[in-house]
Amino acid sequence: MPPTDLSKLKIEKESPLKTARPRKKRLLIWVGGAVALAVVLLMLAKFFAPAVEVETVTVSQVYPSQTFTLLNASGYVVAQRKAAVASKTTGRLEWLGVEEGSRVKAGQVLARLENQDAVASREQAAANLTTSRHNLEQAKAELHDAELAYNRQKSLVEQGIVARAEYDAAEARFRKAKAAVAAAESSLKSVTAALRGADVAVEYTLIRAPFDGVVLTKNADLGDIVTPIGAAANAKAAVVTMADLGSLQVEVDVSESNLVKVTPGQPCEIQLDALPDSRFRGVVHIIVPTADRSKATVMVKVRFLDLDPRILPEMSAKVAFLERPVAPAERKPRTAVNPVAVAKRDGKDIVFVVRGDRVAAVPVTLGPRIGESVEVTSGVKAGERIVLRPLDKLKDGRKIKTAEK
Repeated sequence: MPPTDLSKLKIEKESPLKTARPRKKRLLIWVGGAVALAVVLLMLAKFFAPAVEVETVTVSQVYPSQTFTLLNASGYVVAQRKAAVASKTTGRLEWLGVEEGSRVKAGQVLARLENQDAVASREQAAANLTTSRHNLEQAKAELHDAELAYNRQKSLVEQGIVARAEYDAAEARFRKAKAAVAAAESSLKSVTAALRGADVAVEYTLIRAPFDGVVLTKNADLGDIVTPIGAAANAKAAVVTMADLGSLQVEVDVSESNLVKVTPGQPCEIQLDALPDSRFRGVVHIIVPTADRSKATVMVKVRFLDLDPRILPEMSAKVAFLERPVAPAERKPRTAVNPVAVAKRDGKDIVFVVRGDRVAAVPVTLGPRIGESVEVTSGVKAGERIVLRPLDKLKDGRKIKTAEK
């Protein structure tokens, strides 16, 4: 057998480009297949479906009292006891012991004017009173001595022991002493009255609270001239303004045509703009017996049944005049929606909640009707936007656009 020529043997080397091309081709096929599958799934999910034009509403909180409200009116909270506290005399404000919001008691000193002259006059009147009392005691002592001497001389003259002239002198002294006592008593009354006047003058410089209440505004500062007339330049007539918060009532204007729906003692529900999440019980206190011809309205005052420290004078208020009092179970708000916003899907009640530019189908549990709304006990909460009158083609996750107003 002839020998094999090994030099003719060769190893074919495959190019790296040729081995990489099939791998890259397979990768592209996989990526293309994934994209195609995603497109099919999105199309099945109607991702590319056109947006549905819808109208939306907001889930609200309603009160059961709205179903038996006869009339609504607006007005303001007004303190029925309010005073601009001032002084009866003119003087410079020396001390001020309160500020806005201070709670004060009746008779409490709020401020003081300069009163050195009034205090000095009172001290002088007090000294005069002391002098008058001593003068009265002295006059009474003189009267007692004169009376004893008169009685003694009277007895002696009857016995003929003394001369008639001595008796007459004793009688004159006795009458003079009686007159002195009467004069001293009158002087004491006069000085006592003068002291009372001095006390009043000092009291005029002390500005006191006329009733229990709260200071609303401070109208004067230390150093200001306070005068009851207030006509002088830069003079202040009132030092503070205060109100009795226990006398707060809501004053509303009711149209003459609706006045027949309002009666004294009628139950009401009060809502304050500053406290929108609270409702306060009220009752018609009085219908003011006069009309405003320019507005064709009559003022009605509504009294709070439950006062709250958050209620302040001059707050805006709305009053609902009710057919009957609100039961305890009807005082809490209920979450409610428009009935046409509720759709039936597979035998369940659902609403479509707006989340961005899409909707989510949310099952809800419905309660009783509240006026034109229906209560929702679970599923949504107040403030959420939902679709009004959802169409049959509206599904969970569907893209939407809001109807133009």
